[in-house]
Amino acid sequence: MPQVHCYIPEDTAKQLQQRAQQARIPVSRYLAQLIRKDLASPWPEHYFELYGAWEGESLERPEQGNLEQRLEL
Repeated sequence: MPQVHCYIPEDTAKQLQQRAQQARIPVSRYLAQLIRKDLASPWPEHYFELYGAWEGESLERPEQGNLEQRLEL
């Protein structure tokens, strides 16, 4: 697994260590989780592969009726 090195301010490092300690995991694992979460797609896995996969009855939009008549401004 590749290693990544970076420099952060001392106060940020202390906060990072506290958060990792609260989560009861090593700092490196905590950072890896943050990075994965940030890089993750907002869409569920294989979401776009489902397009057109409906196998039930045909979906039909019901009649929408007439638009109401409004006074012009």
